[in-house]
Amino acid sequence: MDANLKVAEVSAGRGAAWLAEAFGLFRKAPLAWIGLSAGWLIITFGLILIPLIGGVIANFIQPVFFASFAIAALRQVAGEPVVMGDLFLGFRRNVRSLINLGAILLVAEIGIFALMAMLGLPMGGGAGEKTTFTIAEYVKLLEGKEWILLLGFVLTVAVKGALWFAPPLIALHDMSVSHAMRWSVYAALGNFGALLVYGFTLMALFFAAIIPWGLGLMVVIPMMVISTYLGYREVFEAAGAPDKPVT
Repeated sequence: MDANLKVAEVSAGRGAAWLAEAFGLFRKAPLAWIGLSAGWLIITFGLILIPLIGGVIANFIQPVFFASFAIAALRQVAGEPVVMGDLFLGFRRNVRSLINLGAILLVAEIGIFALMAMLGLPMGGGAGEKTTFTIAEYVKLLEGKEWILLLGFVLTVAVKGALWFAPPLIALHDMSVSHAMRWSVYAALGNFGALLVYGFTLMALFFAAIIPWGLGLMVVIPMMVISTYLGYREVFEAAGAPDKPVT
C-alpha cells in the first residue's frame, strides 16, 4: 500500500456527523446540489430504459458520478462554486479505472442475485412457472423465504460499504482499481462503526424524506452524495492528497 497514505480510525458517531456536515455544504448551494443530483438520476434512469445495454452502462458509470460528487464537494470546500458541469468532472479523472470499478460492482451484484436464486428466491420463468406475478401472489410465494431477501440486502450493503471509499481514491489519488479497493476495504474495516451509524442514519433520513410526498429527497439525496467526500476526507490522510481545487 502507498506509504504516503494512512487511514484514520474515527468514532462511530462520526458516521452521522458526515451527513450533518453534508447538510451544511448543501445549505450553501442548494439549487446547485439539487441540480447535480437530479442530473445524475435523470441520466441513470434514462440509460436503464434503453433495452439490453442501458442498465449495464448505467451501472458501469455510477462510480464516475460519485467521483464527480467528491471532486465537486472538494472544490466547494476550497471556495469554488458548484456548477452543473461538475456532474462530469469524474469523466476527466482516471475514468477507465472508475468504469472498471463499476463493472466489478455489477458482477458482485449479479453474483448476489444468482446466490439468492440458488437459495430458492422465487424468480419465475422456469418450466411450468409463471413469468409474471401480482404483488399478492409474489408475497405468498415469499412466505418462509424472507430470509433470502434479507441475506441479499446484507451482502449488497456489505459490498457497497467495503468499496465506498474507492471512487474518491481513484479520482483524487489516481489509484488503480485493485489498489483503491484494497485501501477502501481496509478503511471500511477500521471504521466499521462509523459506516454502520452512517448507513442507519441515512436509511432513517430516507424514510423521513419520503413522508412529505417525497419532497425531502431533494435534500437527502444531495446530502448522501456530498457525504461520500466528507467521509473520505476524514478517514484518509495523505501527504500527497489534493490541497487545492481539482480541475
